[in-house]
Formats: sequence, structure tokens, C-alpha cells
Amino acid sequence: MAYNLLLVEDDSQIREVIEDFFSDKSDGNIRITSAANGTEGLLLAESQEFDLVLLDVMLPGIDGFSICRSLRARSDVPILFLTARGREDDILYGYELGCDDYIVKPFLLSELYAKVNALLRRAKGMVTVQLLTCGGIVLNPRTYCVTANGEEVALAPKEYALLKYLLEHKTWVVDRETLLVRIWGNDYYGSDRVVDNHIKKLRKSLGSCGKQIRTVVTKGYQLID
Repeated sequence: MAYNLLLVEDDSQIREVIEDFFSDKSDGNIRITSAANGTEGLLLAESQEFDLVLLDVMLPGIDGFSICRSLRARSDVPILFLTARGREDDILYGYELGCDDYIVKPFLLSELYAKVNALLRRAKGMVTVQLLTCGGIVLNPRTYCVTANGEEVALAPKEYALLKYLLEHKTWVVDRETLLVRIWGNDYYGSDRVVDNHIKKLRKSLGSCGKQIRTVVTKGYQLID
């Protein structure tokens, strides 16, 4: 079976070595599309279907953590970080954002190849999709489809990401700061009122199901049945 991988790495030598090794080792069954910066990588990831994403952290343009966060808001594609940032905090943050594995440079190509194949086999075996539901709201994380009382709803990326996070933590009271960090990232310096504005849009898009998003005064928001 042939697989399509996306490699986002700004070091041209590393890109070339990985591409050649994977092509030879897999007899051409693993094809790699490469991007030299984060902006190009995110564009490719959002416009094409890949079986796995290999992602550096320190990238020109958009950093790897931000790319991972963006992809996880709309996709469950396997993500493997390959980076020189080997601090425990960085590794744990990568897993917190939703990566599937983490390999620190310098690494053995054989080890990277083994990790990639393990992730591909695991992903291939995932034949069921865990729908996220609460009351009349249903979200399919594989197809990104959202329905409210059986009617399909079109959501902007930020509204989708907000709803997904609230569904993953339904009945929890989630404060604005948490939503701001999870959806907009640590590098966002605007007002937390942006969360309120997007929640307002999300409620409107969900119609009568929008009432399920409860405002907890001075705290944040809670998704209820």
C-alpha cells in the first residue's frame, strides 16, 4: 500500500536525506511532499490529503506547534514532531497539542522510519470514528461535519475549534484564558473578548442548540445537554 507523507522541515539536507531513505526503504511506497517553511507546510496540509505529517518545530513563518494546533482543530492525521528542542516541557507540550510521537534531533533514520510505520499501521487500523456529541450537537472529527438537531452546520475554523474543545470537555466550566491559549495560541496578545465574540457567532450558527453553550459569569463557558 502506498502512503503520502508531508515533511515540513527548513533544513534542505535533512529533507533530502529523509526523502531518499524513505523512498529506498519502502521501495517507493512512501511518497514524501516537502515544505521548507511553516506557511507552505500549513497550506499543503490544509489543501491536500496526507497519511502522516512529519513536522519540525522551529520553522520560518509559522512554527510547528502552531501548525499542529491548527491541524488538530480539523483533522486526526498522525503527526510526528522531529526537532532539536528536546526539553521535557517542549515534548510534553507537543503531546498536549495532539501530536502522536516526538523524535529529537539528531536521530537515526531507521528509528524515524520505524516510528512512521508504526503510526501508519495504527492509523490504518482505526476503522471507527468517535463522534463528539452533546444534546442535539454532533461533531465528526474525521469529516469535520457538524450537525445541530440533525441539520448540517457550516462553521468557520475558529468556531469549529471552539466547539470541538467544548465537546471534548462537555459539562466542564472552561475559562476564557484556557480557550484563548488552546485555540489562538500562546503568542496571541489580543483581548480575551475575542473568545466572547466567537462564542456569540458559534451560538448563532448552532441555532436553537446554541443555548447549550452556557455562560458562567466571571468564569467562562460550559457546554450542557
